[in-house]
Amino acid sequence: MADRPHVHLIEVRIRELQQLFNSMDPTPFHHQDLDPDAEEFIVGWALEHPAEGAIGLVIHLEQAPAQPDAERLAAEAVHNYFAYRVGVIGREFRQLMQRGRTSLIIGLAFLGACLLAADAIGHAGTSPLAAIVRESLTIGGWVAMWRPLEIFLYDWWPLAARRRVLQKLSVAPVKIELRATGA
Repeated sequence: MADRPHVHLIEVRIRELQQLFNSMDPTPFHHQDLDPDAEEFIVGWALEHPAEGAIGLVIHLEQAPAQPDAERLAAEAVHNYFAYRVGVIGREFRQLMQRGRTSLIIGLAFLGACLLAADAIGHAGTSPLAAIVRESLTIGGWVAMWRPLEIFLYDWWPLAARRRVLQKLSVAPVKIELRATGA
């Protein structure tokens, strides 16, 4: 993997392969969830690598795995897990955009009502109290637009970046290497 250009390696050092997986998950090995600490470590390192280029995962083990095809099973488990996480992030992204659209409709309706009320107050009187109420309605209406603008301008970036990284991890080559423990 290291000889391929633009492959950024993530190296995990564990005693035995089972440490990579969530011990509370009763599903078969190739469908198990990753241990939360292992996932955090792998995703954290993946986010540190440049956006361009592929990601590879090297698992350094102290003990030889019991399964003869452990590398294939580990790769399948890692790919399954991160493909599932891509779907979860995709759903979160769709929910965020739906919330943004709903917030935008509510915000625009509230802004319109506030601006209409402010305009009506502006035509009704010129007292200092009327000016304060008119300006307060205008400001309040624009503040109601804060959340939809925050969603559409800023909140989607982290989800999109995480989804891209998880997508890379869902197809990342996985290699198991035994390491000497006598050093």
